Amino acid sequence: MTQSAPETPRTAAPPRIVTACVLIIGNEILSGRTADENLAFLARGLNEVGIRLREARVIPDLAEVIIDTVDEVRRRFDYVFTTGGIGPTHDDITAQCIADAFGVPLVLHPDAKRLLETHYLPGQLNAARLRMAMVPQGAALLPNPISRAPGFQIGNVYVLPGVPNIMRGIFEQLKYRLAGGDKVLSRSVSCALGEGTLAADLAALQERWPDIEIGSYPYFRRGDFGVTLVLRGTDRERLAAATEAVTALIRALGGEPQEGLGEG
Repeated sequence: MTQSAPETPRTAAPPRIVTACVLIIGNEILSGRTADENLAFLARGLNEVGIRLREARVIPDLAEVIIDTVDEVRRRFDYVFTTGGIGPTHDDITAQCIADAFGVPLVLHPDAKRLLETHYLPGQLNAARLRMAMVPQGAALLPNPISRAPGFQIGNVYVLPGVPNIMRGIFEQLKYRLAGGDKVLSRSVSCALGEGTLAADLAALQERWPDIEIGSYPYFRRGDFGVTLVLRGTDRERLAAATEAVTALIRALGGEPQEGLGEG
């Protein structure tokens, strides 16, 4: 009687990974006069459709910086999202810079012009406001349900306004058109142990579960302290098994684990 080979532990299939970069454009962000409210929203929204935000940069309203940065990141990531710099004032130069990055002229889009004409009263659509209808040649408009002035898409670059409620309105309409990969799921386990107590064993666990990202985040509240361990991965079963290993470790070290479930 032949003996069967030992069963090989199941490993997760390689996840389908789709990546994105966000460029936050504006001197007012860099100076601290305005706090960015868009990055966290975009990160959550992208994860909902299976796109991983791999990088975010804050860059100034300088043409050469915008052009060079857009040209770099559009070649490295599946999607690029920019916020800011597409309003009616002289320092709103993002549209022209995107056109320059793609080597195409900036043109008056007839549909964008018509949208603005329906939004403003007769005589109010002046030359400054008409700048918001200028897009790179070949770009597709991104509908704006709030103030009508559209964003636009050219290639894999999506150009959005910096005003948070307008940016959100445009993104909510476009995000389900995006082709994502496997969605990242997350589990969290909190306990009243210090990071130093967990560190060595936690590193060993990470080696055993290389496809699961394990992050450690200490907390201090009302005189109490502890740590929240966040596990992220695309395979639900592997994530659950890794979470069980983490809770077992906490109990072995004298802690009481408290679990949570989420996405992102």
